[in-house]
This record gives sequence, C-alpha cells and structure tokens, in this order.
Amino acid sequence: LRQRLAVASAVAGVATAGWLYLRHQKEQQQRARRLRQLRELSLGQGDFELCDTSGTPRRKADFLGQWVLLYFGFTHCPDVCPEELEKLSRAVELLERDPALPPLQPLFVTVDPERDDAAALARYLRDFHPRLLGLTGTAEQVREAAAKFRVYVSTGPRDADGDYVVDHSVLTFLVDPDGIFRDCYGRSRTAEELARSVRAHMDTY
Repeated sequence: LRQRLAVASAVAGVATAGWLYLRHQKEQQQRARRLRQLRELSLGQGDFELCDTSGTPRRKADFLGQWVLLYFGFTHCPDVCPEELEKLSRAVELLERDPALPPLQPLFVTVDPERDDAAALARYLRDFHPRLLGLTGTAEQVREAAAKFRVYVSTGPRDADGDYVVDHSVLTFLVDPDGIFRDCYGRSRTAEELARSVRAHMDTY
C-alpha cells in the first residue's frame, strides 16, 4: 500500500509539474501575442515635448532606460482622475517594495493646458505619489502627445462661471525602457492587478 501511495504521489507530482509547465508556456505565448498586437497599434510611437512642474523641458526620450506608467487627465476632474491617480500611486508603491525590480517612473500628462500650468500641476500632484511627475505644455504640444497614444480629448461647453469639463480616454499606459508601448489599463483594473501586470512585463522583458 505504501509503495502504491508513493507511486501515485510521484505520478501526481509529474502531472502537476507538466500542467504548470504548459500553463507557463501558454502564458508566455499569450503575452508575446499581445505584445505583437500592441506594437501593431503603433501607440506611443515617436517623441513628445512637454515641460514638468519645474519648467524643465521633457521629452519621451528622457525616460529611456526606465519603465513608465503614464496617465492623461486634468486637475479639475471631479472624480475619475483622482481615483486613477490613487490607483497608479498604489501600484507604484506595491512595486517599490521589491528593490530588485527596475526603476519605474509614474507620469501625469494634462489634457487641459489652459488651466493646468506647472504651478497648478505641482499643487495637485502633492496629494499622490511623491515621484509622480506632472507634464504640461502648449495646447498644440499636449494635443500631439495625446494623439501619439490615441487618447481621445474633447473640451465641453463653458458654464456661466467659465468652468468646463474635459472628456478624455481613461487609460494608464505602460512603456518599457526602450520607449515601446507594452500595455494599457482601464478603470476596471485594481492597483494590485496593475502591479502584477507591470511585474510580469518586467520579468519577461
């Protein structure tokens, strides 16, 4: 009986190992296929020129060599942008717990340059991750940056006080150290899911 149990246990162990191997292979194939599909979309291709909250000119090329999590939004956004930036900040904090992981730079690009100058961005971003870097620029520069990621932006009508809302795509983009778009995350993804996905991309880079 003991021998039969040992044999059964060994067979189960081999079967489990085989299943895990096949699952790993399948996940690798799925990631490779998704990466090919994302590259075919040509998102994030080309450079952009904006300024950070200190007035320093920033280009996409400045972030080569590190992973980037990029979100387009605006400081007057009533709820969606704060929620997404909280989630982004939480994901970065989770990843920072592992010092073995490569550098990750969180970025916030405004889609409302009329109101979001460098000073406004600096005040707004104090409530989020300390390394979250805000970028702004002229209306044309912001429009070009958003277009490279195919971010939809539409400014609504002004009310009696001159206030308005900016409708925009709600997505967080992941860019690898080569400046290549790797993934994007919508509102349904949690901070934990986002962090796991980023880690998986880092592991297979």
